[in-house]
Amino acid sequence: MKLRNINRAQLLDYVAAQVGNFFPDHLGDARAFINSDLDETLERLERCINGVRMWPRATFDYLHSSQYCIFVYYLANTIWRNRENENICTKLFYLNKALHGFECFYQTELPEIFFIGHSVGIVLVRTTYGNRFAIYQNCTVGQSKGARPEIGERVLMFPNSAILGTSKVGDGTVVAQGAQLIDRDTPSGTIVFGRGRDASFGHSKENLMADIFRD
Repeated sequence: MKLRNINRAQLLDYVAAQVGNFFPDHLGDARAFINSDLDETLERLERCINGVRMWPRATFDYLHSSQYCIFVYYLANTIWRNRENENICTKLFYLNKALHGFECFYQTELPEIFFIGHSVGIVLVRTTYGNRFAIYQNCTVGQSKGARPEIGERVLMFPNSAILGTSKVGDGTVVAQGAQLIDRDTPSGTIVFGRGRDASFGHSKENLMADIFRD
């Protein structure tokens, strides 16, 4: 994958410096852990970028905030998968919160291809997410009374929307701006309007995902 305006060694130094500056506790060798799993992280990132229509294929811009947010998540998740180092993974989790307002724990398994429109204010609970998940600012996927939702494939959340509780969200569901789904299941191809118990379902003939993902 092409790294725009930076090479691998510089990217390694850049991320390690961010971690060191944000968390100067001198505990653990962040640079060594990042280096060990950087190539696998970039491979995962490339698959994700290649799936997003508006992003040039196989090109990572570290100054593109949505791409960098996804990169930091993949890095933390990859290090956790391979080494279960809580110290560095927690620092990368907090780094993503500090830089992007993106709260997604490193143990959460986000899909191979997903899209973040604007990262600020996004909270994603640890649950099941289907492939080609798209989300915009100020959205929440969260618990309600200890229950967590399940997200199908090609689910789109517009700004300020939420999916909570026992909700099982069918493939191709669109949650409209400001809508809130609580303990409600959706059939495939549904558009969710309204909030809470007043939420209503509709259908659209438009393929909204065609503007976001390549296939």
